[in-house]
Amino acid sequence: MVNKKLLNPKSIVIIGASNDTKKPGGNMLKNIISGNFKGDLYVVNPKEEKVQGIKSYSEVREIPQTDLAILAIPAKYCQETVKILAEEKNTKAFIIISAGFGEAGEKGKQWEQQIKATVDNVNGCLIGPNCIGVITDNYKGVFTAPVPHFNPKGCDLISGSGATAVFIMEAGMALGVSFANVFSVGNAAQTSVEDILEYMDEHFNAEKDPHIKLLYLETISNPQKLLKHASSLIKKGAKIAAIKAGSTAEGSRAATSHTGAIASSDMTVRALFNKAGIVYCSSREELLSVASIFNYKKLEGKNIAIITHAGGSAVMLADELSKGGLKVPEISGTDAEKLKTLLYPGSSISNPIDFLATGTAEQLGIIIDYCEHKFDNIDAMAVVFGSPGLFDVENVYNVLSVKLEVCNKPIFPVLPSVVNAQREIQSFLKKGHINFPDEVVLGKALSQVFNTPEPISVEISLPKIDVEKTRSVIDTASEGYLNTSQTEKLLEAAGIPRVVQIVENSKEAIFSKMGSMDFPLVMKVVGPLHKSDAKGVVLNITSKEEVSETFDLLMKIDSATAVMVQPQLVGLELFVGVIKEPGFNHTILCGLGGIFIEVLNDVAAGLSPISKEEAQKMVQSLRGYKLIQGARGQQGVNEDQFVEIIQRLSALVEAAPEITEMDINPLIGTQRAITAVDARVRGCD
Repeated sequence: MVNKKLLNPKSIVIIGASNDTKKPGGNMLKNIISGNFKGDLYVVNPKEEKVQGIKSYSEVREIPQTDLAILAIPAKYCQETVKILAEEKNTKAFIIISAGFGEAGEKGKQWEQQIKATVDNVNGCLIGPNCIGVITDNYKGVFTAPVPHFNPKGCDLISGSGATAVFIMEAGMALGVSFANVFSVGNAAQTSVEDILEYMDEHFNAEKDPHIKLLYLETISNPQKLLKHASSLIKKGAKIAAIKAGSTAEGSRAATSHTGAIASSDMTVRALFNKAGIVYCSSREELLSVASIFNYKKLEGKNIAIITHAGGSAVMLADELSKGGLKVPEISGTDAEKLKTLLYPGSSISNPIDFLATGTAEQLGIIIDYCEHKFDNIDAMAVVFGSPGLFDVENVYNVLSVKLEVCNKPIFPVLPSVVNAQREIQSFLKKGHINFPDEVVLGKALSQVFNTPEPISVEISLPKIDVEKTRSVIDTASEGYLNTSQTEKLLEAAGIPRVVQIVENSKEAIFSKMGSMDFPLVMKVVGPLHKSDAKGVVLNITSKEEVSETFDLLMKIDSATAVMVQPQLVGLELFVGVIKEPGFNHTILCGLGGIFIEVLNDVAAGLSPISKEEAQKMVQSLRGYKLIQGARGQQGVNEDQFVEIIQRLSALVEAAPEITEMDINPLIGTQRAITAVDARVRGCD
């Protein structure tokens, strides 16, 4: 657990410190000394009397009591060293930068667990092993470079990878992104990214603490903790962006349903981030662009003015903004015509506002003022201004710097001439600003930030379902897929409307139960996993003779155990489904159904429990949403009922967490009703 001894130690010992600053223990000591640590600093190195001017102790038992120990010694010696420090030196915080632990094999895992147990016994905090360390305002406890200058208004960075933390800091510093606290958790034997976020949440001071949190996650060991504390921090005014690496692998899960085939770990992570209000990033570049956006004024609307002297860059930015759901609206009217007279002939003001390669700093200032005060349909500005190397652009960047401070609407500077205008850009960054060197990356990141929802309320109201009936089905079901009767009972318990159907393994039984069932009918094979692939679905059956013939054909299919008969409903085919990733709540999916789920892969995902607002956003985010609304003269479907079904599915898995996969595909939707036609439910295997 994170504690004050880790964050603000009064004394630090480095075990394995060296005079050779090319070694981790040597550079660690150098960074702490040059970082002006104000407490007592001790060194243990049996081969030296002094290390970088500091008295060196030959063994750990000789040192005074110490708050924080940093270990840079071989893994096999760490366990005994930690034991001495914890039990004899009152040490309550440990950073182990050494490798060779859990990542190296079974023996290393044992050492790791022994060290964790020792630290837990004294209520201490363990960072690592296999990490680069920790940076706070109090000490620079990393063995790497660069060590960024601490800025209390900069970004807190928590990373599962030490090297990636370094890469993020390096690239961020070049853009003007500053940093506050940096935590590299490495193997996270005791303290994970989620644990550090928890501490930041529980001790958050909105007036003093950094508001921007950047996360690099290789594993999510506790999704519920991440959700709880990220949501809480964001509600307190913080902003969080994160990368989750390794999210696209399907892992060892056997995907046997439509949901399982389409869903991925990445989809579940995105659903978690959306629920928490975390901006999802797919690369270091995007993470830093989002961090840069966080540092500027908040974008309150969709309409962006692109101000540039580079037409091609403006077009690429406009394309990317449009893809992300933002708009580059046309600018016209009396004020627009007046602005045009203040620019050189040939300039365009329709948006993008192109004031040519010969445009001046004065003209840029005028354009920004018009966008700020005259054009009410503009919510923000992106200024793309580089240099062909013909003249000094410092005056342009000075004007931009002033406007960034005085304008209420956010301005995002894209200064791509990192060679031709290197000096001018550095001057711009020294004033505390941040540069976006690539307009497409800015466009994508801006869309991600704008489209990330606010954290969902902790209290989510779900529709009432028959929990007792649900449990009676689940508690008596065998492993694997539920049978047809059990599936029907679950849908009934959840209050999800379903089509009337007959399932029998003899023609006589089917004919006896058909009664007055109206033609046309649909007949489906029961047994094979994917009926369509097995050619086990026959439509438009209009007579009893066809029923008889079709029954014989379907029962000849491999694995056939019975035949299902249903009225053939007409409407838009929809889909809802469930998948359970280990450690996470259920992921609920929705989209267009039938074969379109596989062909179009147009699905939206949310993490259960799902609020009505979340379900509405899921439906409205689908590319096929216009079909649900009704398009080209075709009637739409009952959207409110579709939203309710998504919520009822969420209520079902909350009552029956044993469900691992579920498909309701298709649901037939009309303006009047939505009816489940086919469903499969898989419990724990």
